[in-house]
Amino acid sequence: MNLIEYPDRDMLMLSLADRIAGQLAATLRTAGKATLSVPGGTTPGPVFDLLSEVDLDWAHVAVVLNDERWVPETHARSNTRLLRQHLLRGHAGVAQLVPLYAEAATPEERLEALAAGIVPYLPISVLLLGMGADMHTASLFPGADRLAEALSPEAPVLMALRADAAGEPRITLTAPVLQDAMHTHVLITGVEKRAAIERAASLRPDQAPIRLVLGHATIHWAE
Repeated sequence: MNLIEYPDRDMLMLSLADRIAGQLAATLRTAGKATLSVPGGTTPGPVFDLLSEVDLDWAHVAVVLNDERWVPETHARSNTRLLRQHLLRGHAGVAQLVPLYAEAATPEERLEALAAGIVPYLPISVLLLGMGADMHTASLFPGADRLAEALSPEAPVLMALRADAAGEPRITLTAPVLQDAMHTHVLITGVEKRAAIERAASLRPDQAPIRLVLGHATIHWAE
């Protein structure tokens, strides 16, 4: 496991933002376009704030969340809402947001159309993941109703999952999409998550979904 330990969280956020910006710039130079996939939640907010001010060719960068709660963007728990507040502004305001939500009572009603919108932007150029203390990543929760399908090499690009720990129904990128990313980073903070990710290395992906990427991801940690 490639784990980088930082002296403090500020240094972690600065270094990670710089690493992501460099990888996006390199991809833009060679391919003319890039896809950045990021987590929701508040932890990556400082990384997004820093990236939003980086002078990149953001007009040719597609941004897609790892996962989304099935709530409208106006909802306090919307990952898309946080993304607009922290990343899709400044220089990065011209990046293309690939949606993971469309108005409907259930994610299944919009799943096919949302997945079709993602396919043209694959594979992911730079993937940033988070991880919960239960070792879930994206919305691949241990014990989720369709976790085995989402972990399968034959999984579709996008799936709807439900789990007790998730709260709302979720829509998530699946294992093959996450594993095919060109560059993968995992952002974690605190002693509990450090212990969890070390434990995950000896578990199966159905027990610890973060295990899917540990063989090739760079883990960024600060207490």
